[in-house]
Amino acid sequence: MASLAVRYADRADADRALFPAVAEGVVDAGFARYFVPARWGGQEGSAAGLLDAVSALAQGCTSAAWCASVIAGAGRMGAYLPEAGQAELWAKGADTAVVGALIPRGSATGVPGGWRVTGEWSYTSAVGFSDWALVCALVPQDGARVPWFFALPREDYRVADTWTSVGMRGTGSNTLIVDNVFVPSHRGFTRQDMIEGNSVGSDARCHTAPLRLLGGLLFGAPALGAARAALRVWADDSRTGAEPEELALRTALARGVIATDAAGLLLKRAARVADAPAADEGELTRTPADCAYAVEQLVDVVERLLRSSGSSGQLAGHPLQRIWRDVHSLATHVALRFDTSGGAYGARLLCPEVGLGSA
Repeated sequence: MASLAVRYADRADADRALFPAVAEGVVDAGFARYFVPARWGGQEGSAAGLLDAVSALAQGCTSAAWCASVIAGAGRMGAYLPEAGQAELWAKGADTAVVGALIPRGSATGVPGGWRVTGEWSYTSAVGFSDWALVCALVPQDGARVPWFFALPREDYRVADTWTSVGMRGTGSNTLIVDNVFVPSHRGFTRQDMIEGNSVGSDARCHTAPLRLLGGLLFGAPALGAARAALRVWADDSRTGAEPEELALRTALARGVIATDAAGLLLKRAARVADAPAADEGELTRTPADCAYAVEQLVDVVERLLRSSGSSGQLAGHPLQRIWRDVHSLATHVALRFDTSGGAYGARLLCPEVGLGSA
């Protein structure tokens, strides 16, 4: 899959969407079914397995890996639907490509038998080859507006071509639009159920794990493979463009490999915590910070490689500048902002009853 993705990575960057064969390959490789409950034909996969698969794909194309990861994550969200909703979502099989519109940018009004949903969700990655979408909208409830997710088939939403980002251009993260669509009651669930891991009909850890254990991994895994790809590209250029005995080249490569491996170990630690049967409050607080910090280090690796590559690495069409744009772009995702997750973890470390030794 990575070899196919790398062949069309430049094309995806130019077209602002994955090449059709790559999009089909993402689904055929099993990413859509990866977190689907076994009773619907899914894999009920592990966080560690997804980290390995996504980072391997990212060595070919960061955008393809991002799409693979978010489709896997959205498929996992289907496990929070009522049973009838799950049956409808996966009626055609576990390889149904589901995307998630995670920010509550829509509204839902209760009507007999369900809701009427309206809204626009920008930055919906992989929406162009999706079969279903899970959109987050606010529902009036007890005097407040509570975020719910609603499952919609492809015919119930349209896509506006709005994705013109500097990086991650191949993700096709365009705007999903819903105009007053009826959604039956069996195709909705509260966002809080997803955050807490209150799955329906499944006790697999990938469904019962709180979102805090998985969000950073889903979005951080592509950065790991991207950094590894940047190291390979940089090393190949250096072998042909300079003497390998040059100290600066040797130390730059060593520093980059060590830093990337260290970030990978942090992400693997986070995956082990996510896959464990349970997590305490310390792990719930630390894991998002681990993922965000790891991505910061991976961005720094690619940044140093581009700076040391000279003018050649910045030429249009050179893979290093594309990877550089991609990792800087993905690192802005809200789930990867260290100030948020690191602040929460630091606050826990400062609690007298916790301390550095037990957090």
